Amino acid sequence: MNSYTLQPDGVFPSVCSLDCPDQCGLLVHKKEGRIVKIEGDPSHPVTQGAICNKVRHMAHRIYDEKRLQYPLKRVGRKGEGRFERITWDEAIDTIVARWNKIIAEQGAEAILPYSFYGNMGRLGTEGMDRRFFHRLGASRLQYTICQAAGTEGYNYTMGGGFGIDPEDTVHAELIIMWGINAVSTNMHQVVLAEKARKRGAKIVVIDVHKNQTGRWADWFIPVRPGTDAALALGLMHILFAEGLTDEAFLERYTVGHAELREHVRSYDPASVAEITGVPVEDLYRLARMYGGTKASFLRIGNGPQHHDNGGMCIRTIACLPALTGAWLYPGGGAIKGNGSYLEHNAQALQRPDLLPKQTRRINMNLLGSALLELDPPVASLFVYNSNPAVVAPHANKVREGLAREDLLTVVHELFLTETAAYADLVLPATSAFENTDFYRSYWHHYVQIQEPVIEAYGESKSNVEVFRLLAAAMGFEDEALRDTEADMIRQALDYPRNEVLEGMTYEKLAGQQFLKGKVKPLFPGRLHTPSGKIELYSKTMERRGFPPLPTYIPLPVEDEGDLPFLFIPAPNHNFLNSTFAHNDKHVRMEREPKLHMNEADAAALGIANGDRVRVWNARGECELTAAVGTDVLPGVAVSQGLWADGKDGKALVNALTPDRVADMGGGAVFFSGRVRIEKCAG
Repeated sequence: MNSYTLQPDGVFPSVCSLDCPDQCGLLVHKKEGRIVKIEGDPSHPVTQGAICNKVRHMAHRIYDEKRLQYPLKRVGRKGEGRFERITWDEAIDTIVARWNKIIAEQGAEAILPYSFYGNMGRLGTEGMDRRFFHRLGASRLQYTICQAAGTEGYNYTMGGGFGIDPEDTVHAELIIMWGINAVSTNMHQVVLAEKARKRGAKIVVIDVHKNQTGRWADWFIPVRPGTDAALALGLMHILFAEGLTDEAFLERYTVGHAELREHVRSYDPASVAEITGVPVEDLYRLARMYGGTKASFLRIGNGPQHHDNGGMCIRTIACLPALTGAWLYPGGGAIKGNGSYLEHNAQALQRPDLLPKQTRRINMNLLGSALLELDPPVASLFVYNSNPAVVAPHANKVREGLAREDLLTVVHELFLTETAAYADLVLPATSAFENTDFYRSYWHHYVQIQEPVIEAYGESKSNVEVFRLLAAAMGFEDEALRDTEADMIRQALDYPRNEVLEGMTYEKLAGQQFLKGKVKPLFPGRLHTPSGKIELYSKTMERRGFPPLPTYIPLPVEDEGDLPFLFIPAPNHNFLNSTFAHNDKHVRMEREPKLHMNEADAAALGIANGDRVRVWNARGECELTAAVGTDVLPGVAVSQGLWADGKDGKALVNALTPDRVADMGGGAVFFSGRVRIEKCAG
């Protein structure tokens, strides 16, 4: 722990730990040992002192009276949320005794860790935890809930998570935000886009809902959910047909352009308009705008990938900048994610070599099935950095699994979340401001360090501390399980294979707070695809049974009778997934959970703006307040935010979402569920 903690007063550098592309630099103000103010760090080259309300009010979360301060043991029924205080020694001894019994009787694979990126610090999410569970020989979790499908799809086209430097987007002449509510989820891309707009750039938003980003745009284009690939292919049809492609770029930097040119003939504007709901005249206007602009920039969001066809959708959209050669112009190209640039030494950090043998992998999107149907069964679940009772699909199935009396569930958390209510043991977790960790953005090109700014709250411990304690209690003597945070950061950054990290060390980070990777332009250069070029035609996809060319694949029809509405549970402005949903200040700012409906649909069902409505399918139901208007197309219903049990127990939108997996990467299909809607009685 550094000297910050010993200084009760002052202003100290920090970094935002939330699962957000912006990963802001912060300044934390302390008085008498407590945080009294959080503001943006104006010296950060990308975020430049601007921060969102979620972070600005983070101190309310850290010092919330509901925050956990000591370990708890369940004394009531699972899900009831009744606990009594115990010591850390009692908690660790109980876990180890039960795990040793499980290992002796069923094997270590009966233990399943479940986590995600509730805190984006690399040590806390993929450091000592991975080392410990590898050494234990536990089942391994597949981290697929967020961007797995889109990442695989984009990789087929571009060879990895490589886009342009967001700092360069101020030079863009046309900006298309596709499936991203950037005002709420990538605010600094909006700031950069505003700078481009002042230079004359136009901003277009393509989405299923006219949210805050859609209202900010110069032109909002609504599209039917799951049809984005058809829209992209329709644009390609027009670009090729009207000679708006850069033939020199296609010849030099791509493979498959001749095949693609022929392939998209079948995606004529009339057919695409019928599929997508985008009028023919708008297809031509957008294609001509895109083809007639050299420095066009696509910001590709997570939304379109959360469908059964999500991987192919992102793969298809990613082909568009190649057709116009936009990559060669300052501010032109695309960003889906830039995480591949800052790839660190994951093998050294996670130590998969500690595995005694290869163990089974379990897709996190199938948690309900894993807890109820897996053979041999899961006997113990250890949850950290996540709240699966709220965030996982088919939530009622997940909760049925969590309610198993024979399942030992341990939750390491800051609050008594909906998942923690089902736990046998709850361990209090530190906040990021109490930890040492390093961060790398998946949008900008900076690596940052967090050192403790405040003392640990109550008896809370970091993930690294907890897994070191468990390793010692299990009798594991591996040196890797005793490494300090500084040791692990050094190991992760020692990665000669990635020249972008050259010269980046723990010591330099500690001294400078953030360092920019040495990223080279994508073009001219060799991509990480098999051909070294943008693959409009992918032989790898062909070998794996996918169409080798970008293709629109309609969403499956759910076999549940008449389900007239496609249901999209999108993010809201004041929560980040379920984070902040337990804090009264953020709940007040967000007001209430709503269901956005088209006015024609609402009229047909006798629903008025502000009515309470029941939304249901075979998986479950919830009640929301109708927001009636023209912000969504007919047949589409959009909710915002994971309110879960924190409101009135009736807003659990993931009770409605399917737990199928997407076409690629085992990704989630949150946005492919269908529902019925009716006005609540009374």
